[in-house]
Amino acid sequence: MSGVAPAPAQMATTRDRMAGFGAGLASGATKLLVGHPFDTVKIRCQIEGGHGRFRGPLDCLASTVRNEGACALYKGASIPLVGWAAMDAVQLGSLSNYRLLLQGGNKSHELSHFQHGLAGLGAGWTVAMVASPVEIIKMRLQMQYAGGAARQYRGPTDVARHLIRTYGAFGLWHGLPATLAQRSFFFFLWGSYDVYSKWLRTLHMPGSGRPPPEKLVNFMAGGMAANTFWTLCYPVDVVKNRYMTQPDPSAIPFRRMFAHVFRAEGLSGFFRGFVPSFIRSFPTNASAIFVWESTVRVLRGESRV
Repeated sequence: MSGVAPAPAQMATTRDRMAGFGAGLASGATKLLVGHPFDTVKIRCQIEGGHGRFRGPLDCLASTVRNEGACALYKGASIPLVGWAAMDAVQLGSLSNYRLLLQGGNKSHELSHFQHGLAGLGAGWTVAMVASPVEIIKMRLQMQYAGGAARQYRGPTDVARHLIRTYGAFGLWHGLPATLAQRSFFFFLWGSYDVYSKWLRTLHMPGSGRPPPEKLVNFMAGGMAANTFWTLCYPVDVVKNRYMTQPDPSAIPFRRMFAHVFRAEGLSGFFRGFVPSFIRSFPTNASAIFVWESTVRVLRGESRV
């Protein structure tokens, strides 16, 4: 009946609005545990480029472990340990609230794929404010090959001080425009996640003929959406990372870094380190989204499994 207000049980509560933030903390910790070694290999391949010290991702992995030890794969992990938890709390908490905003506060209202993408875009731009300083500090540490007294940075605090001395009070946000550009592709991450989720729910498990469990849907859709996201945004990610790790003060503006990479390495330069990133994206994000969705249901007191 038109004009009738949504049932009170379906209207979003404060608990609903806060659950995404709390669950995001668990998601961020999951990403660090599963994905950071892959991320170190990806960053080193991206920054070194075609004229660097590695023949490819496997050579980078072997060389890093051989010369620096297995723990080197977790270089710069102290920042993501806090940063990824904070980033996922902001990203996934804001995602939940942008969805509720588009639903008019009525949880029973089904959003379109495009609206899920819009919520993802909003979440991407929101989390960029947190992600930019976390990522520039993490990458500066990951690209540090020397040890002992030869190190340029002694740790995250030293990187932060250097950026502020070089670029001023907002030095930690030196790469914000680049981060905003890369996080804009969250439109495709969360839009495709909805597409894959709805498709998976139409399938039937062998033997039982029933739809797959919701947790399996979350895991598989999360991994496929992550692969979609990285396939589309990877060239922008390469340019962002080159821009944020070039010698200070930055000689090449972000908007000109695309042409610089193309002139120096051709189209292949935009896909340096793609293989470890693509491989990493499925288990890392599938696990993280699975943890987030499961934790959200617990925090909201929902029984759906």
